[in-house]
Amino acid sequence: MITEKDIARINELYHKSKGEGLTDEEKEEQAKLRKDYIAAIRGNIRAQLNNIDIVDEKGNIENLGEKYGNKSK
Repeated sequence: MITEKDIARINELYHKSKGEGLTDEEKEEQAKLRKDYIAAIRGNIRAQLNNIDIVDEKGNIENLGEKYGNKSK
C-alpha cells in the first residue's frame, strides 16, 4: 500500500534528481517507490474493473470481475 508520505518522497526524489542528482542509494529507493506506486495503481484499477456490471440486450446483468477477473495472463 502506498501512503501520502511515499508519494511525497517520490516527488522529493524527482525534484532532487532534476537539480543536484541522486546517489545510488536514492536511485534504488526511487525505483522501489515507483514500482510500489505502479503496483498500487494497477491493483486499484483491477478492483474497479472487477466491479463493473454489464447489462445485455435481454436485461441480464453480468459482472466482468466474475467473468474475466480470475483469469491469469
